[in-house]
Amino acid sequence: MRKTLRWLLSLVVLIGTMGAAGSTAQAATAAEPAAAADIKDQILGIPGMSLIEEKPYPGYRFFVLNYEQPVDHRQPWKGTFKQRLTLLHKDVSRPSVFFTSGYNVNTNPRRSEPTTIIDGNQVSMEYRFFTPSRPDPANWAHLDIWQAASDQHRIFTALKKIYKKNWLATGGSKGGMTATYYERFYPRDMDGVVAYVAPNDVADKEDSAYDRFFAKVGTKECRDRLNAVQREALVRREPLEAKYAAAAAENGWTFTTVGSLDKAYEAVVLDYVWAFWQYSLLADCASIPAAATATDQEIWDSIDAISGFSAYADQGLQTYTPYYYQAGTQLGSPDIKQPHLGNLSRYGYQPPRNFVPRDIPMTFQPGAMADIDRWVRDNANQMLFVYGQNDPWGAEPFRIGYTARDSYVMTAPGANHGANVAKLLDGEKALATAKILQWAGVAPAATLADTGRAAPLAAPDAELDRRDLEREPQLRP
Repeated sequence: MRKTLRWLLSLVVLIGTMGAAGSTAQAATAAEPAAAADIKDQILGIPGMSLIEEKPYPGYRFFVLNYEQPVDHRQPWKGTFKQRLTLLHKDVSRPSVFFTSGYNVNTNPRRSEPTTIIDGNQVSMEYRFFTPSRPDPANWAHLDIWQAASDQHRIFTALKKIYKKNWLATGGSKGGMTATYYERFYPRDMDGVVAYVAPNDVADKEDSAYDRFFAKVGTKECRDRLNAVQREALVRREPLEAKYAAAAAENGWTFTTVGSLDKAYEAVVLDYVWAFWQYSLLADCASIPAAATATDQEIWDSIDAISGFSAYADQGLQTYTPYYYQAGTQLGSPDIKQPHLGNLSRYGYQPPRNFVPRDIPMTFQPGAMADIDRWVRDNANQMLFVYGQNDPWGAEPFRIGYTARDSYVMTAPGANHGANVAKLLDGEKALATAKILQWAGVAPAATLADTGRAAPLAAPDAELDRRDLEREPQLRP
């Protein structure tokens, strides 16, 4: 009996031990993380996401992608289009930056300044209606700032499931405007916004701020030199337009959209002073010819180098039709007086309507920018605006009101349209860098204790950090 009892007890202990061992093994298996899927597989697992190509870059994965978007976010069942974006992948444990240029996306690996500062991932979006990210057929009524912000919101919502750390929005010029509009319409998406050289044309018909800017920018000597060349180009309109006609014939330029070679010529000439200050520095004034003694060729060469005679040909305008459409429907566009030209100007600053094909209808919405301006003043939260002292587009900047929180407007002395945090004075540069790190959730303890010690986390990379600030020939941000 005792022998039988001992046998039964042994059997119970053995079964219990096996059960415990099995449970322990199962628990251990459950505790072990499953092998993470390759990041490309995770990204392509997002419904509507497809791969165009992957380009290798040391320390990163770089993907050029398409994402299926509704043509109209208010009625998503009424058709879709493919929107290009790129993804510079560092690590899902790092914060991410959502970069927008407001135009076409660059399909080469690049890091924006905030991405370098936080050593993070970067998503870059092509703005809707810039080809190939254009619906077909194109209903231009669906090109507005809310639809574009909703494009960003959908991309962010999809990728946030993979990139779960903090996100910042950034962009320069029209890209800075885009980042700002996104924050206005979807203020809960981003943890911070860094908007560079973002124009804020609140009232389209009130442009005196630009006149005041051009009356004092740089030095009087430089202003006079530029004004004289611009005036001389109109005085010599006949021989220089003959050169223009020859160049048009040689290059196949046509002028159907703007209406005539004469209108295109004057538009290029009137951009001259603005374009100089947008892309050049005060030191570059030495390269401007003396108008009184310059040859026709020297006047032509200077205007062409700074404004670009291809700008208002149909072939030059075509890429930027979406910008001019938006300028004429919501964004607004500057109109400056230029009194030094006297009665030499036949057309003045021409409106965006002149640069968009006539079969595309346009109606201006005067309240769009006023709404954005009001919202930023009253509601900005963890937003940084950076401007260049000598950049015309900064003549009407965004401003921060008393009810804004942890937000800043900073100006880089002597800088042009390429102003950034690195060009700020030391104190502001340190503060801006510290805020970007804090908003991204990666500020080192030393930075939290002393903002003066703030510095970018990523090592410099000459190729990756190269800023593609192209000299765009048209007057546009």
